[in-house]
This record gives sequence, structure tokens and C-alpha cells, in this order.
Amino acid sequence: MSIVATLTQRLGADQVLTDDENLNFFAHDVFRAGERPAAVVCPGTVEELQDIVKSAYESGTPIISRGGGASYTDAYRHNSAGGITIDTSRLTRIEINEERGTVTVEAGVTWAALREAVTAKGFKTKFWGSYSGLYATVGGGMSMNAISHGQGSAAEAALSFDIITGTGEMMRTGSAISGKSVPFVRHFGPDLTGLFTGDCGALGVKARITLALETAPPAFAAASFSFDTFDAMHAAFRAAGLSGVVEENFGLSETLQQGQLGKADTGTKIEMAGAVMKNAGSITQGLGKLAKMAVSGDKAIAAATYAGHFIVEGIDAADAKAKITLVKRLCAEYGKEIPNSVPEVVRAMPFAPFHNVLGPKGERWVPIHTQLPHDRVIAFHEALQALWASEKAVMDKYGIITGGMFMAVGSTAFVYEPAFYWPDAQTAYHERIVDPDYRAGLPTYPRSEAAEAEVIRIKAAVVDLMHDHGGVHFQIGRTYPYDRDHDPVHWGLVKALKAQLDPKNILNPGVLGL
Repeated sequence: MSIVATLTQRLGADQVLTDDENLNFFAHDVFRAGERPAAVVCPGTVEELQDIVKSAYESGTPIISRGGGASYTDAYRHNSAGGITIDTSRLTRIEINEERGTVTVEAGVTWAALREAVTAKGFKTKFWGSYSGLYATVGGGMSMNAISHGQGSAAEAALSFDIITGTGEMMRTGSAISGKSVPFVRHFGPDLTGLFTGDCGALGVKARITLALETAPPAFAAASFSFDTFDAMHAAFRAAGLSGVVEENFGLSETLQQGQLGKADTGTKIEMAGAVMKNAGSITQGLGKLAKMAVSGDKAIAAATYAGHFIVEGIDAADAKAKITLVKRLCAEYGKEIPNSVPEVVRAMPFAPFHNVLGPKGERWVPIHTQLPHDRVIAFHEALQALWASEKAVMDKYGIITGGMFMAVGSTAFVYEPAFYWPDAQTAYHERIVDPDYRAGLPTYPRSEAAEAEVIRIKAAVVDLMHDHGGVHFQIGRTYPYDRDHDPVHWGLVKALKAQLDPKNILNPGVLGL
């Protein structure tokens, strides 16, 4: 009996999808498609998830776990036909233990759902989601090591995992390794929790994740700055990161300021305005913020060559004000303060609809990124500008444009995220994920394999440039060179762990270069 027949018999036909529409959709990530899986399996319990992995081990069938599908690094694409994709979207249980100060979620819980559940009880988690959190899941965020909302990255917020190995066995990490204990601290002997962060699902299938709770600060404040040069923006982000008071930060190049943010449709702006009102401390405060946005928001966005946006939190309004005053003082040395409408909207509506997976004129979109130490950022930026200049003729020919998003992560790392936009046909991913009313208002384009091929070629050249400058990456997938120039002792250990945990190499084979 085939594994598809076996799983259908055990789980039911409604949990094993084999129709063309679903197989085409689940073959795609944000960027492109891989081989179609033989089936998409949708477990409703952790026990069913474990049964799927056991069946795959017994039959030697490759399996890939998919969270919200927000990856763009080929992280959940099959290398060959006949594999199984696990859709975790039905694994949505959330258990909040207020006395213990923890929250345990199943892998398919979205960051938005987690945020809503803990906020309702007056809590937050240290890291609380990526911008794609309406779809992106906690399990996926831990596997990719996501960034955006909160301090640090997803990996730093994990206390414990329930992991299903490639043999179908269940293991627990952190304090929960003892049968008499529970998941409440991360460290008990070697940090096994850390092994499964950023592994892209290569070492184990995440079933449950436990995170620590914190009391949600009641106050926040935001500031925005315009910078004439990249160097000035970077200096401001470095200074703000070193201060240790910034909860969230992000920077945007002129292309993104004027494009993705500056050209939001009317419906989106109304939704943003409603979110700002809901998030304000009072109707008067909300109306004041909306008035400021209406008068100067779009103009300030369009005028910025580089813009930086900062959010702080405080135990009260005075604490938040003191922190944002410090951020303003640090940034004022390098740029000019502008109205803070963008971070106000981000705080009020942190998980926006998935409109940005298409360009503002309906173009295809794919970003890449790297983390760099601060003392290598400027050299990388200058080398990237030289690369763009060398590719100008090709990019002009195919209508390829680029933009950039930036972020300081902690006090030591700077994230540089170039993005490509080009006219090309939408994919099965866009047709299902992007709101149809929004898509209806966008231009459409014929399929351009030639343009996509050039994007792939130039993207690979940028990744090489990142590697040459010592950059490292989140959501490594199959895009970034994790195994290139690798310390042999470290790489040997990673391969040994893979062999121990996944002896038949069925867990996302090929990811991380394994």
C-alpha cells in the first residue's frame, strides 16, 4: 500500500489532499514552485502528526513541514516528486499557564493568534512575530528563526520544544527532558532547544513550542527620521541598537517608502486608520494621530531617501517618553525627524494583509537578506551599489527594480534586505493568498521566464556578495550558502546530528545543504 493510501486510511480522505489545485498551491513558496508533492496531509493533533512522520520513516518517503508558507528561500520546496507536505494549519492549540509564566502552542498557531491570546491576559512574549504573522506560524518562525516584532529573534524566545525526530520518536528539550519536570526554563545541560532553531525542519518536526511570558508594558512611543544617505541611516540604527531601549526598528529605501508604503490603496488606508484609533489610549489621542497622518504622512514618506522608524515600550507614558527622547537625540545627529505615522500604523496593525507579496503595481516580488556586523555594513553597501550599476542594462531591459529594508537586531547585527520587483505573471501562491479584491485593482503581466531567470542570476550574485562580506542569514532554506567555507568541525557535527536524528534523510532533504 502506498503512503498516500496508508495516510488516507488512518486520517481520512478530508485530511489527505491530492487534487491539482492544492498540490499546485503547496508546491509554491512566495517566490517559485518546486516539485509537486504526492499529497498534502493536514494533521489535527500532535498524535496524528507523529503518526505521519512514523509512516514516512517506515516507507522512506521525504516529508516537509509547512507553516504559513511565508518563506521565499525554497525552504519547503520538494527537490523531487513523490514527497509529502505536512500542512500544520490545524495544529492551533494554545495553553497559557499564568502561574508558571509560560505559553505552549502547537506548531500551526500563527503569531497573530498567539499575540491575541496572550494580550487578552495582559502578557506578551519577548519576540512576538514576523510582519507576515497573519499567516506565518510559531513553528515556522522557530524553524526559520524569524525577526520583526519584539526584541531579538524568534529563536531567543523559545524555552522548549516537543520535537518529532526523523524516526517518528518524540523528544523534549529544555527543562522538560526530565519526566518529572515541565517546560519552564531553556537550559538544563547542553542547549538542545537551540539545535532546532533555524534548522529549517532538517533535524526534527516541531510539534509544540513553549515560550516565556512577560507582563505587557502599557505604554509605547514611536519616532521616525529621514536620512540623506545610507551611511547616516546605518549610523543612527547602530546608535539606537546600542542604547538597548528600542523594541522595534526598521528602515526603508526610497523605493519602498514611495512604493509599498506610499501607494497603499484606499481600503488599506481606511483599515490602517481604524487600527490606529483602536490602539490609541483615547478617542482624542486617536483623532490627533489620524490628523497628523492625514496632513503629513504620505508627503513625508515620499520625501525620504532613507527612512528609519523606531518603537519603544515603557512601564508608563513617562518611561516610554524618556526612551523615545533618547532615540530621537541619538538619531538627530544623523538625520531629520519626520512624522511618525508609519511606526504608529505598524504598532496598531502589526500583522498586515499579505498585499506586499506583490509590488505596488502588481509586479512579482522576492527579497533576500543578510545579517552583517556593523563594521562591514558600509563596505557591503558600496559593493552592492557597484553590482546594481553593472547590471543596469539587463535590469532596465526586463523592468527589474530593487529596494531595500533594514533593521538593527540587538546591539551587534544589522540586517540588510534587498528586494527585487519585476513585471511577470502571478502564481498559484498569489491567487490564493492575496485578497482577490486587492488583486483585481492591480495590473497583470504575461509570463516572463526570461525576466525571472535574470532575477535568479542576479539574486545569486548578491548572495555571493553577502557571503564574501561575512554575512549570515535567517530562513536559510536552499538559498543561502550555509555549507560553503564551513568550519569542518562544526559542519561535521551538524551532519552527525542529521544522521542521528534523521537516519533515512526524510526530513526536508537538501535544506541547509544537507
